[in-house]
Amino acid sequence: MSAASDDDITPVAASERWLIALDVDGTVLHEDETLSAAVRDEIVRVQQLGHEVTLATGRSWSASKTVLDDLGLAPEFVVCSNGALVMERDEAEPDGYRRAHVETFDPGPVLERIRTHLPTGRFMVEDPLGFRLYTNGMTEWNLENARLATFEQLSEQPATRVVVVSPDHDLEEFLSIVEGMGLHQVTYAIGWTAWLDIAPDGVNKATGLERVRERLGIPRSRVFAAGDGRNDIDMFRWAGVEGRAVAMGQAPDEVKDVATEITGSVHEDGLARALETFEG
Repeated sequence: MSAASDDDITPVAASERWLIALDVDGTVLHEDETLSAAVRDEIVRVQQLGHEVTLATGRSWSASKTVLDDLGLAPEFVVCSNGALVMERDEAEPDGYRRAHVETFDPGPVLERIRTHLPTGRFMVEDPLGFRLYTNGMTEWNLENARLATFEQLSEQPATRVVVVSPDHDLEEFLSIVEGMGLHQVTYAIGWTAWLDIAPDGVNKATGLERVRERLGIPRSRVFAAGDGRNDIDMFRWAGVEGRAVAMGQAPDEVKDVATEITGSVHEDGLARALETFEG
């Protein structure tokens, strides 16, 4: 697939129902977690047109639910934890959703391997119910529904997700270290700064979204995915086969290279510009 060019945006007919999957951080929200009025208005507008607008995020369910509430959205399904968790709307549940699909793995081997290469790293694991354990120094992460633990305690139960932060390295150093780790039996993505997000082998946003698409009965030709990070690459490859994969303007080159369209940056309300193509 050839790389897309800036503002290569395609109009969409109003009569077609689409699955619109949105990354959160750097796509819907700014770095300080603020949401622009233009983006909010466009998300609400396309939802009101009858399209299925949902989130596909590395965030936990609790953090994702906060974003949905801020947007006033209640989609049938939500993809969290980079595809390891798919939530389905269920009015019988206290928060309106149930865990429809959960993928887990044994975090012990990968944690030990990473600590060998990053002895000063800071670690967090998320269990199937969304509770997180974290080690000392994980101060800039969302630590709601979480508790401090020793490194050894992180491996005591299956995990849906492992996060590793290495503030001692810049991004280029971190990339080089991760490439030398030889990580196997897991899926991983590297964030904007020196942090590593790890999911069960073969699990990513695309696998979660394909489950959602099949349940909703929406054709592959009517999927739209927007994102800005390396954990969106698989999602873009999946969406771009027949649908639309929209990279934010500030995305790294390797993310833009697998997109079918490139919009403005998050600071330019790029998501709003892309959603404007869904005509009323």
